[in-house]
Amino acid sequence: MTDPERQSAPETREVSRLTVILLAVAALAWTAAMLQSARASITGRADVAMEVTSTAYAMPGAVSAAMVAGAVVALLALTLLSGWRVVGATVRFAVATASGLLVGVLCAVPIVTINTEGTIYAAVGGTVAAAATIGGALAGFRIPPVVAAAGWATLGTFLVGFVLNNKHVQSPVLDLLGNGSTEAAANANQMFSYGQSALSGLAAGLIAFAVLRQAGRRAADGDGGPGLRWPFYLIAGAGPGIMLVISEILTRTAGAQVLELAGKVSELETSVQQILSTNRLNSALIVLFIGAFAAMVAVGRTLSPAADDEDEDEAPASLSGAEEPVTGERTS
Repeated sequence: MTDPERQSAPETREVSRLTVILLAVAALAWTAAMLQSARASITGRADVAMEVTSTAYAMPGAVSAAMVAGAVVALLALTLLSGWRVVGATVRFAVATASGLLVGVLCAVPIVTINTEGTIYAAVGGTVAAAATIGGALAGFRIPPVVAAAGWATLGTFLVGFVLNNKHVQSPVLDLLGNGSTEAAANANQMFSYGQSALSGLAAGLIAFAVLRQAGRRAADGDGGPGLRWPFYLIAGAGPGIMLVISEILTRTAGAQVLELAGKVSELETSVQQILSTNRLNSALIVLFIGAFAAMVAVGRTLSPAADDEDEDEAPASLSGAEEPVTGERTS
């Protein structure tokens, strides 16, 4: 009797528990840091107007972090569950969504408890919870290695952004880009943002490729079959950008009340919020396309050219020693 595990495609096999546990710890640590930073930034403001604007600035980062945490924790729950029973599609999505919802509720608590009577914090908490729930549902697709690779790649993009936005790195780069007058400063910041997005996308694609490459090798060593197919590298490389796009959509819809209140502080703040929203969406799209492209290029460089059997089997007549028959008489 054939082992069902050996018949399953590599991309449908569960990831090792240790790998998922490490990924979950890293994602939860990052999310906790983002939520703590957001809470400190909001509560550290003296007046109401600054508190509202700080909330609008902190919300996108908290939303994207919660989405990744929801996806990774859901993947961990499914990995542990599959260790002792076969999980069908319906149960898989139910467990994944419930896990994401649980993470979302826990992520919403630090924001909502800032002021339980303020609707603005309820809106932020609800947006964060929705993001984590959606992330959990995304982990319900039966492609665990791809979800894990996308999770690691997303954390990689967060780390790139953290490093580049450090004042010791950002300030010299902005000066190099011509950070002088107001217009020059705006252009320098835009170039910096696009450059950061490109590097984040490159990191996402390479990390996704490395994780899936290792998963494919383990699958091939296990049953001697082929590794993962190339479309899954593309999906994993684009995964961080997809999550960032969904996070931005949630920020603009579920968190619209927060952005509107921040825009009412002043006309300048309205313009700032519009610019930031546009930049976030553009950056997410850059990460999406460059991540997918980088993963595909990395896969392409590992492919060996197929052997041309026909050229090997059929040698030219001139090299085989046979001579063509000569017809007709030679004329002088």
